[in-house]
This record gives sequence, C-alpha cells and structure tokens, in this order.
Amino acid sequence: MVPQPQSPSLTGPRARQPRVAGLRINGATIVTMNDAFEVIEGDVLVRDGRIAAVGAVAATERVDRVIDAHGAFLVPGLIQTHVHLCQTLFRGYADDLALLDWLKTRVWPMEAAHTPASLAAAARQAASELLMSGTTTVLTMETVHDTDSVFAALEPMGLRAVVGKCMMDADDAVPSRLLEQTRHSLDESVAIAKRWHGRANGRLRAAFAPRFAVSCSQDLLEAVAALSQEHGLVVHTHASESRDEIALIRERTGRSNIDYLAHTGLASPRLCLAHCVWVDDHEQSVMAEHGVKVLHCPGSNLKLGSGLAPIVEMRAKGISVSLGADGAACNNHLDMFEEMRLAAVLQSVRRGPGALTARDALWMATREGARAIGLEQEIGSIEAGKRADFILVDRDRPQFMASHDPFSTLVYSARGTDVRTTVVDGEVLIDDFRPTRWDPATIATEARGEAARLAARAGF
Repeated sequence: MVPQPQSPSLTGPRARQPRVAGLRINGATIVTMNDAFEVIEGDVLVRDGRIAAVGAVAATERVDRVIDAHGAFLVPGLIQTHVHLCQTLFRGYADDLALLDWLKTRVWPMEAAHTPASLAAAARQAASELLMSGTTTVLTMETVHDTDSVFAALEPMGLRAVVGKCMMDADDAVPSRLLEQTRHSLDESVAIAKRWHGRANGRLRAAFAPRFAVSCSQDLLEAVAALSQEHGLVVHTHASESRDEIALIRERTGRSNIDYLAHTGLASPRLCLAHCVWVDDHEQSVMAEHGVKVLHCPGSNLKLGSGLAPIVEMRAKGISVSLGADGAACNNHLDMFEEMRLAAVLQSVRRGPGALTARDALWMATREGARAIGLEQEIGSIEAGKRADFILVDRDRPQFMASHDPFSTLVYSARGTDVRTTVVDGEVLIDDFRPTRWDPATIATEARGEAARLAARAGF
C-alpha cells in the first residue's frame, strides 16, 4: 500500500469542520464573471456544495449558516494554472539566476533531496498560503518521486488541485534521483492517476507532467500524447520560457519548440503550456489551431529575466491564456492578485494602456483557468449549478476607498491579504481571515523545520 502521511497540524480544536449543507451569503457585490460580466448586489445560496441561486435569496430559505457580506466583493475562487507546490520550501534559495542555471544548481538538487515528509510539508504550506490569499484551484507540477505524499497532504486541506508527477528521462544535467527510465515514468504516472483522480468528491485530479522538451525523450512525449488521449487527462509542461531552452531544442531536433511538441502528437486542447514567452506568429497559429492552452506567469518571467510574453497577440488569435504564480522558488509568493496586476500592466508596457484590461486579467484568473483544466462547466464563475468555489474580498481597506469599478479595484488595488473568506465545494475554509481546517502557525513551523533539513540534504 502506498503511504499516505497524515499531518499533526490538522488535528486539535481547529481540525476539519463538517461541510455546511446550506449556506447563504447576504448583501455582497457579486462579480459573477459570467458571459455578460454581470455585477450584482445581492445574495448567493449554496446547497450541497453547489451554487443554488444568485441575486435575491428569500430570507425564508432554511440554511445552516448565514454570512453577512455587506461591504465585500464576492468573486469566483481564483484558479492558478501553473505552480510547483514542491518548491515552496525552496523560497530564498534560488534567487538571481537565469532559468537553466536556476534549475541545474538549485531547483533540481533540492527536488532530488525531497522526502515524503518534506513534500507533504511543502504542499501544506503552499495550500495554506493559496487558500488564505484567494486561490481555490491549482494545476501543479510536482517532482519526479513521492507524488502520493502531495496528494495525501492536499486531501484534508480542502484545496481543489490537478496534480502531475514530474516526468524526466533524458537530461545529463539532472541529478540521478530525478532521471527516470521512460517506461517507469509512464507506468508510475498512470498508477498515480488511478489512485487519485477523482478523489475527495472530484476535488483532486491527476495530470501528466513531462517537465519540458529539454529533459524528456521523444519516446516519452509521444507516449504521453497517446496516454492523454486514452485517459482524457491534461498534459502540463513548460515551453519556450527562455531563449536558451529554445536554442537547445532546435539544436537537438531541428524544429522550433512548439513545432516539436506538435510533431510528438502533444498538441491538443488537453495540452497546457507554461510560459510561452518566446513564441513567434507561426507557433501561435499552431497553438490556436490545436486548441493548446497557455499558462502565463508574469511574476516568474520577470524574476528569472525570461521576458514579456505576447499575451495580447495570443488572445487575439483565440488562444486560451490563464494565470499562475509558478513556484515559490522563482516568484517568491503565490498571490494571484499580484499576477493579475502584473499581467495587465506588463501588456500596457508592450502594447499600450488598455491592451489587457483589468476585466481581461480577472477573466484569465477565473474563466480561462477553469477552461485550461477542463472544468469550465464546474467552476470559474458565480452561476447557479456550478460548484460553490468563491471568495469574499474585504472592501474596508484604505486602498478601496472611493473606488467605483470592481474590476479595477480587484486587479489594481486588491491583495491576497484582503481575502476574508474562502469557500471550496461549499465549505468555508477561511472564515473571517482564519482557516477552519488547520492552524497556519503549526504548518509554518513544520515547513521551516523541513526546509532546513532539506537544504542540508541538498548541500546548501
């Protein structure tokens, strides 16, 4: 049996509370993110984990709990489509380096030094930070080994997550513990999906996660393409993040990065490509033709000096572009409000003010995120029938005073620390700024201890 470690930090008086069968949020400014971008002053009714009504909810509706949301924005839970939960303990150990040096000298050695205990601690710390700052769903790429520990750590936290075991079978620069045999990598990824996909009432899902073309053989990528089609699972990988990466792929294959991925059969609506900073017009057309999704990480791209992605051009071609913070080793926080702001202002630098509006950025953080992971019918907007994943953003903050446009306020003024309530699957996980399932101080203490031991194992 695969071990599923339990955390002592989830026990005690702040342990898991039962899901509320009936919940009413009263008097919110509801930023629905529906197709009409409606903003409604009213209520939201939740029953059995789903949104039952939006707008005016009769006071006679019997519920287990009522939350007064006057003075708050009610927004769909933010969806991050590119993170590495396993890198949360690397924060501060991998700064001021270019991408390939960052990987080879810091990130890969630390990933190789992970244990099930340190991976679980990293996942719990990341989930705590994410949920407290308004992110309710992530698409995450973990490391090569012990991915069951990440799933097991996330299950009691309440975060919605699509998790992929990292796959690497072809890179001499990779530490031996991370370099896999092709068949083993494929078999383990399928086995993990069979164990975890659909667990926790569908809140946990699996993905295939080949790291990037530099560290994956063509055989592996072609097999992943076939397995993704067979099982209907998302493929989560990196592409065209840096010029050095692109040069390596062209030297090895004679093709551009995107053309090479298409050549392997990976190009499909299930393919999610992180970064795509350096993609030309032809490559963008290939992605648009095949329905490939782009995962934009502006904070990471800035910190690693990778460049400014052509987001306006890709969206104009009909490419789905969503947002993520990337890992804490290259950001160094996981605040989605910061990523929305950066996404908008950086495109203003590239193409002029308004090239990517605040409303566009919030759409990318909600609806496009849901679309990227194949859950657009379930999450991403405040509409009856969808799962009750939403947040309340406190408006009693100095930076919100005299602000009349909710989209502008949320993207340009708000921060993760303004999130006062987080609800996933109808359960209140953050209640008046306080977690209901865990003690963040205990989780942070555990993370600090595991981070120190991990760094020592890695020789840092």
